[in-house]
Amino acid sequence: MDWLVDRLGIIQEEGRSEVSCFARELSLLKDQGLYRCMPSIAGSQNARVVVDGKEVLLLCSNNYLGLANHPALKEASIQAVVRYGVGTGASRLVSGTMELHELLERQIASFKGTERALLFNSGYAANTGVIPALAQKGDTLYSDKLNHASIVDGCLLSRARLVRYPHSDMAFLRRRLAEHRGDGRRIIISDGVYSMDGDMAMLSELVAIKKEYGALLMVDDAHGTGVLGATGRGTAEHLGLSAEIDISMGTLGKALGGFGAFIASSDEIIEYLVNKARSFVFSTSLPPAVLAAASAAFDIVDSKEGAELRQRLTENTAYLRNALREAGFDTLGSETQIIPVFVGDAQKTMEFSRALLEEGVFVQGIRPPTVPVGGSRLRCTLMATHNISDLQQVVKAVCRASVKVGYPGRELAGDNDSRYSHEVI
Repeated sequence: MDWLVDRLGIIQEEGRSEVSCFARELSLLKDQGLYRCMPSIAGSQNARVVVDGKEVLLLCSNNYLGLANHPALKEASIQAVVRYGVGTGASRLVSGTMELHELLERQIASFKGTERALLFNSGYAANTGVIPALAQKGDTLYSDKLNHASIVDGCLLSRARLVRYPHSDMAFLRRRLAEHRGDGRRIIISDGVYSMDGDMAMLSELVAIKKEYGALLMVDDAHGTGVLGATGRGTAEHLGLSAEIDISMGTLGKALGGFGAFIASSDEIIEYLVNKARSFVFSTSLPPAVLAAASAAFDIVDSKEGAELRQRLTENTAYLRNALREAGFDTLGSETQIIPVFVGDAQKTMEFSRALLEEGVFVQGIRPPTVPVGGSRLRCTLMATHNISDLQQVVKAVCRASVKVGYPGRELAGDNDSRYSHEVI
């Protein structure tokens, strides 16, 4: 038995070594100001929430239209549970397709003006399932450097060649497409609204380029859906290009207040994804309550109430962005409800965030790897349910907090602006 005791001792020692390795990495993250935690909110998602027992203004939620706590969505969810139960019990290709899935997909297709739509369990699941399904070895993907991490991961999961072009550098993209003419399928992928900077994609140029080189254009409009455009159809509608996007991804968990995502495209592409997108094929389908809430949200977006909410959000956005800029803060290229306050240093950014919480405003600091090293910032996101008094409070709080932490501004990024990288893979 001695050999067994010795062996167990070795295993225990190895286990401690592995655990201590993780502990060292966690300690390093703390030293670098990159350690992450999960702040807890008491109650529902509203303009004001309770954090650590204190009521604060919420300025870091993607609940742009304030629908997450809307009575119509809650009632639709309750009725769906009563009628259909809590879960679906299977993936869509087994027995997990209910009439609610089909009804919502038809509603989304009509909303987006496409032949069909397909539901996914999240925006991340959509991008990491769709991109590898559409692009294989021999194909080439062209992805903006500031695209969302789910797009980056979707590209890496595929076996296609990946070209990451500098942010919104259309000349660079055109050159790379010209070099690769004829080399398999070519797909250009772009955010509609860039989630960390709040600027919009140059869709007019992307549409012209995709036509010139015979490429497909996929747009992740997670942050534009329900918000941008005269009727909330998103970034493409806002720019008059709704009919020009080959594959459109949108989420149900931001402006629409619920959970899940969708792809809107042609009948051929949707049918292909039903058979090939692994995150669709191998996932239990969205539950009835979520589907019913999403349907109710689309109804609101299409209504007079939805138009009023979008207008209120637009006014709130313009007020806060202008006020912050006039106060001397760098909001980068923001032109939407996502308004960054650029800081640069990760630790200073988190000090800024904590100081704001003390001032009664909950804003998250964004650090690497979400943004490049030297590109840390506060990310303010507005809701239609904020009022001008709320936003005046925010501006005063940001000014006071900046004094507390010695706001460093853009100089920490140095001459080498690390917000944008010209790395091409």
